[in-house]
Amino acid sequence: MLQPRILLRSTTASRTCQCLLSSFRSYATVAVHADSPQLDPVQAVVSTSDAATSPSAGRGRTEFMIRTYKPQTPGLRHLRRPVNDHLWEGRPHLPLTFAKKGRGRGGRNHDGRITVRHRGGGHKRRIRTVDFTRFDPGRHKVERIEHDPNRSAHIALLTSEETEKKTYIIAADGMRAGDTVQSYRSGIPPEVIASMGGVVDPGILASKTAFRGNCLPIQLIPIGTQIYNIGSTKGKGAVFCRSAGTYGTIVSKGEEGRRYKQVVVKLQSGEVRKVDKDACATIGVASNPHYSFGQLGKAGRKRWLGIRPTVRGVAMNAGAVTLLLVF
Repeated sequence: MLQPRILLRSTTASRTCQCLLSSFRSYATVAVHADSPQLDPVQAVVSTSDAATSPSAGRGRTEFMIRTYKPQTPGLRHLRRPVNDHLWEGRPHLPLTFAKKGRGRGGRNHDGRITVRHRGGGHKRRIRTVDFTRFDPGRHKVERIEHDPNRSAHIALLTSEETEKKTYIIAADGMRAGDTVQSYRSGIPPEVIASMGGVVDPGILASKTAFRGNCLPIQLIPIGTQIYNIGSTKGKGAVFCRSAGTYGTIVSKGEEGRRYKQVVVKLQSGEVRKVDKDACATIGVASNPHYSFGQLGKAGRKRWLGIRPTVRGVAMNAGAVTLLLVF
């Protein structure tokens, strides 16, 4: 039986961390500032997820939990996984999935020629149909948060309170089962307009709609808000910031008192994009922000993901390199 142990990584705290192992339980020590009180490990995980979705995420101290394992085999010695104990452990919602069989061609095109190298094999998967448009209005309840083997971010299963329709969306960091989200792409509900006295005030509207996981036209989101699942054109789905831990920031919306057609969004890479003012965007940060800190532990897990080995050109035989360039 695998014996997991939990480490806590900190960028500003002490690097020293002691792990106490027993036969059936795992313990963790939390690295904190010298002038701060000792934190409970469970509280540390919760505070980390809250910090990741706050406007000041990435500016201060960041802590998160990493699960390691006893090196009973060589593949477990270097295995590192972020702690995501809130994920659903059962099967996905099958009506929203379809088999990937016949669609993964190992990097080959319709002629059978390899157009993308180092692809092939991998574990059998089912494709989850994720709703990137989110045109369905009304309140939706989060049934559960699931792992999607086809993407780095987690997905959330939603159920409409009016129609009982189920859909998958990219989960926001900090989203949990039981939360309620809503989409305003089809328009602002009459009850929200009535609560503002019949006049749409941008500040009051943002205080009533700009919550984590809600999808809005980007022109209705305040400047400086972190968003993900960002669209580029009106009437279409999200195309930016869909992978784990990614987000963009709204920089400007044009001049005051004048009609504008585009909104300026700054991505994490520093790139600045202009998107349509009616394009979609979701409040928050894409889930699973600590995905990049995991380690697969062995080469076999890379093959399970459908990725074949990469050989450096300088390590190849000269004749093999010539044939490779020809074909």
